[in-house]
Amino acid sequence: MVSAHSVLPGSQPCPVLRRRFAPPSLPTSSSKPGRPPGAAPPVSNSANARSWWCCCTNTPASPTSRPAAGSAFTPIRPATGAGAGPRATSPWATCPGGVASRPFPPLDEAVIKAIACEAVYSTGLPLSRQSLADLTARASQALRKPVSRSTVWRALDACAIKPWQYEHWIFPRDPQFAAKAARVVDLYAGLWQDERLDPEDRVISSDEKTSIQARVRCHATLGPAPGRRRRVEHEYERGGALQYLAAWDVQEGVVMGRCEATTGIEPFGRLVKQVMERPQYAKASRVFWVVDNGSSHRGAASVKRMVKAYANAVLVHTPVHASWLNQVEVYFSLVQRKALTPNDFPDLAAVERRLRLYEELTNRCPRPFDWKFDRRKLLAFLRRLEAKRPAMPNP
Repeated sequence: MVSAHSVLPGSQPCPVLRRRFAPPSLPTSSSKPGRPPGAAPPVSNSANARSWWCCCTNTPASPTSRPAAGSAFTPIRPATGAGAGPRATSPWATCPGGVASRPFPPLDEAVIKAIACEAVYSTGLPLSRQSLADLTARASQALRKPVSRSTVWRALDACAIKPWQYEHWIFPRDPQFAAKAARVVDLYAGLWQDERLDPEDRVISSDEKTSIQARVRCHATLGPAPGRRRRVEHEYERGGALQYLAAWDVQEGVVMGRCEATTGIEPFGRLVKQVMERPQYAKASRVFWVVDNGSSHRGAASVKRMVKAYANAVLVHTPVHASWLNQVEVYFSLVQRKALTPNDFPDLAAVERRLRLYEELTNRCPRPFDWKFDRRKLLAFLRRLEAKRPAMPNP
């Protein structure tokens, strides 16, 4: 047991504060029972408190006496009083586990990336078909030291070029791709055959969003709660599917749509009639309809049908495999994210009601898309395509 006057080994008595102290306490108006009358009041109400000698040390502290380098701490503000100090930062750092992790050398990261690339090259398969545990074992063997799976994953995730990843794409093969794409982007810019559109001309972008299912969940959806997201049952029963046909006014940002049981020439004709019977389109000089090459409006026959039904209608096709030039696809992406996800509908009537409500919400504050893919960007795109075109063998 340490006595009141003892000094710890390796320390010396403090030359300034060489006095005893005891924890102070608040004064009281009542005298302590049993105190003789006239006796001097005690220095502290904690008369039985243990007193200690103050001393300071000059020797280095033990390894656990100070936090590791770079850590940040926040003093706890007292319950009362306005003089609490500001947040403080210490020059020492620790990781959450209390032990600072060693930095992984850049050369070792390069070895991990090389192993991943070699695995893809030798097998001809993407890295998603490889095993992370196998790559970790190869890295540990090559570096001759243990490497964790998380370290391997972080090294691969930080790569700027990831040859082990892939995505599907369609190389444009339409021999008239440049001419057809130029007509579409010119329409969006207010041009047709190098001439300005008439103020009464209208531009419509149209397509079908097919097979929108009503997925009836096998358990009722649970609402959100504190610290818990909304829960949607994974299993479902199919409640049928419908097709959503939409026409997007490129200049006004207004959408006109309808739901049909199937797609085809007749359902698309009903959409055209729904739009063209509106006064602003019926009296327009020309109404340009931008469509893709789907079966509902494919080829020269669809152009003739459109002109026969409405003399002021002009059908304009995007190039094959280039429906991304159709602005209504942007609206369909918004519908998918904001109206149809998650798919939790009791029947097709609920799906149609949701689509109509989102359509109405869009038309309350119509706003055209800020389309920026113009002729200049189209030419740059064509140059990139040409550079990627494989060399054709000589006949």
